[in-house]
Amino acid sequence: MAPLRDCKAWQDAGLGLTTASNEACKLFDATLRQYATWRNDENLGGIEGCLSKLKAADPNFVMGHVIANGLELIGTGSTVRLNKDLDSAMKTMMTLSRSQPLTEREKLHVLALDMFASGQRPKACDIWEQILQNHPTDLLALKFSQDTYFSIGYQVQMRDSVARVFPFWTPDVPLSSYVKGYYAFGLMESNFFDRAEELAREALSINRTDAWSAHTIAHINEMKAEVEKGLAFMKETEDNWKGSDMLTTHNYWHWALGFIEKGEYEAALTIYDNHIAPRLQSGKSMLDIIDSSSMLYRLHLEGVKLGDRWNSVLKRTKKHTKDHVLLFNDAHLLMSSLGAKDHKTTEELLTTLQELAKEPGEDYVLSLAPRVGLPLFQALVEFENGNCDKAVDLLYPIRYQIIELGGSNAQRDVFSQLLIHAALNCKSQAKRNLAKCLLTERDVMRPNSPMTERLIRRAAAVHSMA
Repeated sequence: MAPLRDCKAWQDAGLGLTTASNEACKLFDATLRQYATWRNDENLGGIEGCLSKLKAADPNFVMGHVIANGLELIGTGSTVRLNKDLDSAMKTMMTLSRSQPLTEREKLHVLALDMFASGQRPKACDIWEQILQNHPTDLLALKFSQDTYFSIGYQVQMRDSVARVFPFWTPDVPLSSYVKGYYAFGLMESNFFDRAEELAREALSINRTDAWSAHTIAHINEMKAEVEKGLAFMKETEDNWKGSDMLTTHNYWHWALGFIEKGEYEAALTIYDNHIAPRLQSGKSMLDIIDSSSMLYRLHLEGVKLGDRWNSVLKRTKKHTKDHVLLFNDAHLLMSSLGAKDHKTTEELLTTLQELAKEPGEDYVLSLAPRVGLPLFQALVEFENGNCDKAVDLLYPIRYQIIELGGSNAQRDVFSQLLIHAALNCKSQAKRNLAKCLLTERDVMRPNSPMTERLIRRAAAVHSMA
C-alpha cells in the first residue's frame, strides 16, 4: 500500500488540508483508508486509535473533526439528538471552521456534515456532489455520499455518483480499486448485474481482500438466485474477506442466505451460531444487529424453531428501541422484540416513533414514518398476532415505497417474503390469489429459485384446500 500522505502529498493531489502538521495529515489518511476498505487495520492503529492520535496531533485541524464526526454520524449511526458528546463535537467543528481560513472544499465538507446532523440527508448528498464536481478524487466525499445514499434508498444516485468520477480514479490514485467496488455495488443495485460482476472481479484481481467487492458478488448471486454458485464463491473466498471486521458478519449473513434459499436451515443456523451470534454479542455494530434480526426473521417465516436465539438478540437491540436513527434499523429492532415476545419493548418502539414523527422538523427519516415506516411496522405486528389479512392490507399498498427506508434489494427482500407469507395465510381467497401473483412475479425476476418453488407448491396446496 502507498505511504501515508503528508501535507505536501495532499496538496499535490489537489486535496490540500488546512494544517501544518504532517502527522495530522498522515493520520487523516490512515483513518480514511480504514473507512474506505471496511477494515480496522492493526498496522495503522485501528480507526479509533488513529482518530485519538489525530486530534492530539492538531486539535484545530478542521478536516480531522470532519472525519471523526462523520464516522460517528454516518459510520456508527449516532445522532446529535441522542449523543451529547457528538453534539458538542459538532459545535466545536463549526466554531473552528469559522475561526480560520479554509479552502472552499473544506467549508463544503463542514456544511455537508451540518446538514446531515440536522437530519437533511439528501441535502448533505447534494453538497458532497458539489465537492466531487471539482474534486472527483475526494474519497471522503465519495464514501460519505455512498453510505448516505444507501441509507435513504437512493440506488440510482449511488450508482451515478461514482459513474461521474470513475474516469478520474486511475490506477495511480490510492484505493482506486476499491472505487471499482463501490461502482460495482451501485450497478448491481440497479440490476446491471453483468457489468457489476465484471468490475467487482477486476477489483478482486487487484486486491483479493476487498470484502466490499466480494460482498457485491454475493449480492449478484443472491439476486439472480444462483445458489450453488453463490455458496461456492463464499466458501472459496472466506479467508480473503473474513479479516475485514466491519463486513465479516454481513458476508457470513450472505452465505447463510444461500442455505435458507435451499431450505437447508441447519446449515444456515450453524453459520449463525458460529459466526453471526458471537460477533453480535461482542461488537457495537448496528449492521450486526440488522443481520442477526433479518436472518432469524427469514427462518421464522419458513417455520424454523429458533430456541432462545431471539432473546440473545434482544439483549443488544433493546437499548436502541427509542433511537429512531433509521426506520430500516427500527424494522429490524422490531423483529427482535416480536421474536422474543417482548410486548413492552414493541409498544415502546412504536409509541416513541409516533411521538417523534408528529413533528419531524427537517429530519428526512422521521418524515417517512407516517407514510411508510409505521404501516410497515404495524404489518409486522399484525402478522405476528395472526392477523394476516390486516398485515396484507397495510403492507401491499406501500410495497414500492419501502425502498425509501434504505438498505439493499437483498436486505429489503425480507419484507417481500413477509407479504407473500401473510397473503398465503389469509382467510380471504382474493388475498391468497394475490400470493400466487406475487410468486409468479418473483419467479420471473429470480428464475430457478428453490425458495420460490417451495412457496409456489405451498400456494397450490392452499388453493386446492380452499
